[in-house]
Amino acid sequence: MENIKLLLEYDGTNYVGWQVQPNGPSVQAELEKALGQILQQPAVTVAAGRTDAGVHARGQVVSFKILKSVQLPQLLKSLNALLPADIVVISIESVPSDFHARYSALYRVYRYYLSFRPTAIQRNYSWYVGGYDIDRKLLDACASSVIGEWDFSSFCKRDTNVDHFRCTVGKSEWTQNAPGIVYEIRSNRFLYGMVRALVGTMVEVARGHREYKEFAEILIAKDRERAGMAAPARGLFLEEVVY
Repeated sequence: MENIKLLLEYDGTNYVGWQVQPNGPSVQAELEKALGQILQQPAVTVAAGRTDAGVHARGQVVSFKILKSVQLPQLLKSLNALLPADIVVISIESVPSDFHARYSALYRVYRYYLSFRPTAIQRNYSWYVGGYDIDRKLLDACASSVIGEWDFSSFCKRDTNVDHFRCTVGKSEWTQNAPGIVYEIRSNRFLYGMVRALVGTMVEVARGHREYKEFAEILIAKDRERAGMAAPARGLFLEEVVY
């Protein structure tokens, strides 16, 4: 069998997320449908990150195995001809048989975009937080406090089904990005809803709705009810997966 790796970009606005679900269209379903039409055989795909409904990706990595050899340049061209305009295959390559898009990854990078003014062009790709005083120093302090290995039970959805909740965060910082700021986080793994919960809670602290000391308390509490709201999905991007 040949093992194939795809680099995928998509606008998640119209999808229930990466994973196939019964309640609406998914990126995975669209990709597997196109692959089935081209290859005339089922293709079961695995993604590096199972993005939620409305979440976007610039650097999603997908792998799948097929029974016959194919011309990869032609497969790339055919996929982009069949896929909806909001899903694009950037690159395609053959990889060793033991490569797995999810389990072979060393770390993933997500970015979350905040906008300080209304924006027509970026309305589906950022969270508008205008009208509130945002204390940038508090955002930076919250971001720095999650670097390292932590149990992120407080920052994931309650129905998350995993063996453990520990993640090792190598980067967590806010930077300027007109018309607002962007949060970048790099970790070996992410939990269901983790980045959105982190951003939502940080913004609550920066708005003065919570004390900064609460953020550290929430992190060690291992209780989702202690954390703040989840930031809207539209501002979140899976930017990169490193192997």
